[in-house]
Amino acid sequence: MDKTVKLHQFNVWANEKVFEQLKKLPLEIYRKETKSVFPSVTAVLLHMYQVDYVWLKAMSGEDFYEILAELGQVTEDLKAASIEEIEEKFKELSQKYDSFIQNIEDLYVGTTVHHPHFGTLHSNYADLIQHVVNHGTYHRGHISAILNQLGHKGASIDYVFYLYSLQHQ
Repeated sequence: MDKTVKLHQFNVWANEKVFEQLKKLPLEIYRKETKSVFPSVTAVLLHMYQVDYVWLKAMSGEDFYEILAELGQVTEDLKAASIEEIEEKFKELSQKYDSFIQNIEDLYVGTTVHHPHFGTLHSNYADLIQHVVNHGTYHRGHISAILNQLGHKGASIDYVFYLYSLQHQ
């Protein structure tokens, strides 16, 4: 299996584990404000979704200004969503990533992304997908930290646990 595909699958698996853990906790934990990098678990999930959404659209060749215009409505819809509804949005977006990845003949072929603030980036799909995975890993750590502050345990989502889970399938 291609490493990029495996990393994407890890990202999906880790997000699923986070949602499984969150749904075991009291409902108020999801929106409870804390003093952390993000004010709540909700805020972290919204940010993660926004970034995943933007990068998929950017890799698909969409104009960044059009993506940002769409993002406002997407964000408003998610702010009012329940944990189950946000989980469903993550699943839908993961399926779109699956389809995108399957339709790319060569994940290492060059691609260009134009960002209005950071400029033009010449990269390849594999590196951009790895960025999305790394970004998710980083912020799932924030969710674990917030849960810890609130007296709860985060999900065990290290990559090695994903590898173990593959052996048990």
